[in-house]
Amino acid sequence: MIKNIPFFMVLSAAVLWGTTGTAQTFLQNSHPISVGAMRLAVGGAFLTLTAAALKKFSFKKLSLRDVLLAAICMACYQPFFFSAVSMTGVAIGTVVGIGSAPIMAGAIDWAVRKRRKSIRWWVATALSVMGCMMLFMNSEDVVIDPLGTLFALGAGLSFAGYTLLSEKLVKSDSSISVAAIVFLSSAIMLSPLLFIFDSSWIFNENGIIVSLHLGVLATGVAYLLFSRGLVQVQGSTAVTLSLAEPLTAAVLGVFLVGEEFSFLSWVGIALILGGLTVLSVPQKTISSKAA
Repeated sequence: MIKNIPFFMVLSAAVLWGTTGTAQTFLQNSHPISVGAMRLAVGGAFLTLTAAALKKFSFKKLSLRDVLLAAICMACYQPFFFSAVSMTGVAIGTVVGIGSAPIMAGAIDWAVRKRRKSIRWWVATALSVMGCMMLFMNSEDVVIDPLGTLFALGAGLSFAGYTLLSEKLVKSDSSISVAAIVFLSSAIMLSPLLFIFDSSWIFNENGIIVSLHLGVLATGVAYLLFSRGLVQVQGSTAVTLSLAEPLTAAVLGVFLVGEEFSFLSWVGIALILGGLTVLSVPQKTISSKAA
């Protein structure tokens, strides 16, 4: 059971990420890019204060190059993903952006680190990606926009890059120190967007509550769990497990927002659950059962 804890940490992070869409429905007249920038600002501040309080905020053991690259990846992910969703709709933006990330992470892992992927990873990734497609692609709001699709691919690549770099960084220092430094850096990079796009929504009651939820829970706590899980979970595996995010968003959409799902959407949910289960069950358990 203890061996499963890192997997549950990554899954818990993805579940928290999945609440972002529902949380944003409580905002009015908010620009998605300013929401993303505020999310990083609050999350970066929360992680920095937490690391400082625990006396674990340190640059000494970390590669400055890897920290900057990870921060750039996270800073790019926000505008890429939100722009993709804005231009192509939730369906294409989510499928291409989040669905492409596991494939890109596996390809980078294989090409750069020469780590071959197991059959279990291929099966889990295939099931999860197909499930993600079935969950969203039957939407009536599907719009094929070349630039929007390119932004979505950029979001997938950014998340894959951030994850693989963070996996490397947490081997050198504590996960909370890595998360704090990377997110503080990415928040500084995106801070000008708060002055470029309308951010007046921040100053009303809903804006404050949603900002705290997105920054503290869906970013600070979520990425802390994600970084801690990366100590023992391969980056490419963690990216596949992160497909629990659209699964969570879909379930919340049904039970809290009142959305209705077709039969294909429910099949998609079942496929994602199947893929996540394949990855979460320890290798020895699978082998013993097969025997």
